[in-house]
Amino acid sequence: MDSILIQGGRPLRGTLSVQGCKNALLPLMAAAAAIPGQTILTGCPPIRDETVTLALLEGLGVSTAAERDRLVLDASRDGGTAPDPTLAGQLRSSVLFLGALLGRYGHAGVPLPGGCVLGKRPLDLHLAGLEALGVQSFCDGGILHCKGRPRGGHYHLPYPSVGATENLILAALGAEEPVWITGAAREPEIEDLVNFLTASGARISGGGSSRVHIIPAPLHGTSYRVLPDRMEAATWLCAAACTGGSLTLTRLCPDHLRPVLRALRAAGCEITEGEASLRICAGDLHSPGSVRTAPYPGFPTDAQAPVMAALLRAEGITRFEETVFDDRFRHIPALQAMGARIACSGSAALVTGVRELHGARVAATDLRGAAAMVCAALGARGESEITQAWHLDRGYGNFVQRLRRLGAVALAR
Repeated sequence: MDSILIQGGRPLRGTLSVQGCKNALLPLMAAAAAIPGQTILTGCPPIRDETVTLALLEGLGVSTAAERDRLVLDASRDGGTAPDPTLAGQLRSSVLFLGALLGRYGHAGVPLPGGCVLGKRPLDLHLAGLEALGVQSFCDGGILHCKGRPRGGHYHLPYPSVGATENLILAALGAEEPVWITGAAREPEIEDLVNFLTASGARISGGGSSRVHIIPAPLHGTSYRVLPDRMEAATWLCAAACTGGSLTLTRLCPDHLRPVLRALRAAGCEITEGEASLRICAGDLHSPGSVRTAPYPGFPTDAQAPVMAALLRAEGITRFEETVFDDRFRHIPALQAMGARIACSGSAALVTGVRELHGARVAATDLRGAAAMVCAALGARGESEITQAWHLDRGYGNFVQRLRRLGAVALAR
């Protein structure tokens, strides 16, 4: 998808089932390379990052099959330990093959990862943790080489990095002795990875807490359903808020969205919760005060851009502070082109609500920034064109079709 044309001004209305979680699926797919058996994943979203990861797995000798929302990944036979550099360069999550291949084979050569450009995203924490567990590493020609099975022991993460936590868990599957990780990230996607690995025979406790304990154990194939995508759910909630619409979302966990729900409720949205559903009714909005991103259970950095879009017409001034990534305001110039009043300085942005937004031609910068531009365009007067819309394909399956199902006037081209 090269671009999206959106005719704004129509409230979104209807019901959607939330798709499987991109940030949960990709670690599970990488983990499948560490399991000498057949992995069946269901509830998988039809996204570009899934397609690229399937190609990476096939290059490592893993047999793959995809049908609708079901993936069959068979790594029964030993395979390669060096993912294709061209493919790996398209995904940040490709770095997780480092831990998966180390855990299985005791060595790996993984290209430096790609993905959205969000500022500095160093691998220092990944490597420091692996080296503390006895793994040797060096970089040569853009390839990160690691060798040696983790010997076991304890490592404390000085920052709760999601990727580092996942990589250390995957590497610890092949450790010689038990591994303790403290200071671990607590995101639901990590708990989902631990639940999947446990279903595959791993002995892991503490998933979703700051202290994870891994005892090496034989692994086997399993079937597993992917966690619902809290960031997709947050995006649809923000789209409804932008348009003054009413929307029901099913197949989700409201507890995973608690900070986003607090912000939208404080802005005047009426949100009703069910056991696995949410209904939002949006009207005139006002500033919720401030939004500050933080590791889970704080406000998620991935929801910052869509929520900012939702509050562009909210009465008053909303302060956004980004503490996770140092270049996550790249969507702001596009929102300003649509008439938003945003003053940005360093890690803070002040949004002063305006009466009306207008259509504009803008270029997507990253996955969540692109989602914010769509949300703003839906609530704007006139037509907008969002170019480089392929960013959306990375994390939102059948996005334009789902928009149109809710009453939006949208066209992909």
